[in-house]
Amino acid sequence: MDSPVKQFSHVDYLWDNEKAAELGDDQVALFLYRSNILGADLRITNYGGGNTSCKTIEKDPLTGEDVEVMWVKGSGGDIGTLTRKGIAGLYTERLRNLKKVYGGLEDEDRMVGLFNHCIYDLNSKAPSIDTPLHGLLPFKHIDHLHPDALIAVAAAKDSEKVTKEIWGDTMAWVPWQRPGFDLGLQLEKCLKENPGIRGIVLGSHGLFTWGDTSYDCYINSLEVIEKASEFIEQKIKEKGNVFGGQKLKSLPKTVRSDKAAQLMPLLRGLCSSENRMIGHFSDSEVVLEYINSNDLERLAPMGTSCPDHFLRTKIQPLVLNLDVNEDLSESKAVLEKLEPAFEAYRQEYADYYNTCKHDNSPAMRDPNPVIIIYPGVGMFSFAKNKQTTRVASEFYINAINVMRGAEAISAYTSLPRQEAFDIEYWLLEEAKLQRMPAEQPLSRKVAIVTGAGGGIGKAIADKLVAEGANVVLTDISEESLEEAKKTYKKDQIETAICDVTNETSIIAAYKAASLAFGGVDIIVHSAGLAISKSLENTTQKDWDLLQNILVKGQFLMAQHGVSILKSQNLGGDIVNIASKNGLVAGPNNVAYGTAKASQQHMSRLLAAELAKDKIKVNTVNPDGVIVGSKIWEGDWAEGRAKANGITVEELPAFYAKRNLLNEIIYPEDIANGVFSLVGILDKSTGNIINVDGGMANAFVR
Repeated sequence: MDSPVKQFSHVDYLWDNEKAAELGDDQVALFLYRSNILGADLRITNYGGGNTSCKTIEKDPLTGEDVEVMWVKGSGGDIGTLTRKGIAGLYTERLRNLKKVYGGLEDEDRMVGLFNHCIYDLNSKAPSIDTPLHGLLPFKHIDHLHPDALIAVAAAKDSEKVTKEIWGDTMAWVPWQRPGFDLGLQLEKCLKENPGIRGIVLGSHGLFTWGDTSYDCYINSLEVIEKASEFIEQKIKEKGNVFGGQKLKSLPKTVRSDKAAQLMPLLRGLCSSENRMIGHFSDSEVVLEYINSNDLERLAPMGTSCPDHFLRTKIQPLVLNLDVNEDLSESKAVLEKLEPAFEAYRQEYADYYNTCKHDNSPAMRDPNPVIIIYPGVGMFSFAKNKQTTRVASEFYINAINVMRGAEAISAYTSLPRQEAFDIEYWLLEEAKLQRMPAEQPLSRKVAIVTGAGGGIGKAIADKLVAEGANVVLTDISEESLEEAKKTYKKDQIETAICDVTNETSIIAAYKAASLAFGGVDIIVHSAGLAISKSLENTTQKDWDLLQNILVKGQFLMAQHGVSILKSQNLGGDIVNIASKNGLVAGPNNVAYGTAKASQQHMSRLLAAELAKDKIKVNTVNPDGVIVGSKIWEGDWAEGRAKANGITVEELPAFYAKRNLLNEIIYPEDIANGVFSLVGILDKSTGNIINVDGGMANAFVR
């Protein structure tokens, strides 16, 4: 496939001829390739938005005859990451024959069930509501996208007229209609009335384009989007400003970050009145231009236009009535200002639900805002996990771009509230939500783990992530953190260089946690080292080092972490990693054993003090964690071997033999102990769990 490199200014041209050539004439593979590169540009379509398809000739397994099969993105998929497993393969003729049994708009939900009777590929993903929009059009390759520029045209006043002005007779337009079989019929009718067009603009929704080959379809889509983008850019130049010009000046970047970090735990607590939420913060130039504008007050309450937008962002944001220079250091005073705004938002959402609901509407969902705007500072989003809240933020940024473009063209229009409600509370949308997999034990929770660059700390972080938590890994070694980071997926973790003996460093780590996820729920102090020396050989430097890292570090992590936990008012967990050596006396261990005993008793003291705030404080005591533990990499191993009259190489077997279960203890075993305290034992505090294979002299009772 020898196609020239195209030049575009407003979209990314990502087609690689060599890559396409490797796929040969495999039309499904080429359709998937096109989908992925379209989905890689968020200006073209956001995560989960839009759908793509192709049609091929296949052998019917029952008759042996050639039949046309349509391959289309399945329900709930994302074109940017689409694979063969995420598509549905349907007999095109069967799908079109559904016109014979379609009973009109009231029949839409039943029609979705009938799509399954058109399945060709038995490994198909469930077909989406948009399936007939592709099937009732005759083209081999089709893109249905939600580009910001096109939705701006679609959401502009006099959208049909604007479509004609931009593309002349080469593009057609259909008015807003909820996705479904009837919209597919409208597209079919539109094409019949406008033969030779290259695409269709869907009012308040998006774009349909097509081509004979995957490449032709790709280029057609990009060219249509580029032309709309150029038109909008010219209109902005003519107008001179957007959003009515600037009303408020942004604070400096560092000040915005500081204020966001202070505010996010408070917002998180308020947004979590029904379900615990994870946060995200954005202060991009696009966001700041909008939230600092004169038109924010008019545009924000109008809500978003495209269904993909408001399904993820709620119909409208909450705009905070806080002064840009508000003192956020006193949580109680700030909460007194925030709480009425949240109550008003919840009530307005309840009114929206009660006004628009039908007899068979699902129960009202969480009435808290998803998008929160603080003029001069930035935009916050809160949802069930990091990916969902990040994507919600991205979608609202798409909505900002749409408003920006529509206002430049003429005026922005949003969907009527009833139309929006009918999408948000559509029974098919509810069914999709009910099919979502069950959440993991630590979903919606944020953990911070010290010493997480390796060893026990890394194992703890791994376990918490595996159980659904977002984790902030902290370590004094940047190199270790960078290596650890490579083992996680996007949206799972954040890293922060942290010296636990330095209060400023700890404050910065918690700031990173708040900015990344909105706050913290679980604090694990795992940072440590071990020094094995006799009394006469223990220096004051040894003593101070152990006290600072193990005891002072634990104190500072608790002190600053509890401040966040209290501001969220969601309870929380503190787990301190101590040692059997805090309970059992032994030779050559005075400094280490004393520090570990201090950690254990500090945990008991904090458990007694913080229980009223539903903050649990517990201790895990490892012993003999030699394999994979960082503290055994240095002098500690030699000291322990010497104290026990054996070689370093004999240590794992030696420690296994001395416990009752005769088991080698691994970092993952300590991680399981931590998880039991934060994920299972929800009514336990002030406890010590020994993870040592059973050491009778370390039994606490």
